[in-house]
Amino acid sequence: MKDSIFLLLVLAGIGWFWIDSLRAKELATALCEAACQRAGLQLLDQTVALRHLSLRPTFKGLRLRRVYCFEFSEEGRVRRNGYLILLGTGLEEISFGLPQHPKDA
Repeated sequence: MKDSIFLLLVLAGIGWFWIDSLRAKELATALCEAACQRAGLQLLDQTVALRHLSLRPTFKGLRLRRVYCFEFSEEGRVRRNGYLILLGTGLEEISFGLPQHPKDA
């Protein structure tokens, strides 16, 4: 009985993480598209890739911190790399250049 409950909790945790990850990626993609549009840039391939995942303590408790990488172009000539950081579902930082901190790369 205890093993069944534990297994059910583990499966529920995995399911939550999977759904939360899909939601975070959709949010990151939308934020990248909007930021590129505001800056007059083109988001290439409409893809945003998860680069780093960690837990961070906040005043609201532990939050997942995700670093996403994306590619963009100015006038379609040169591919450049940018990154976006989500803390929970909030935007922490977006950059069209190199990361400020090596650990975020």
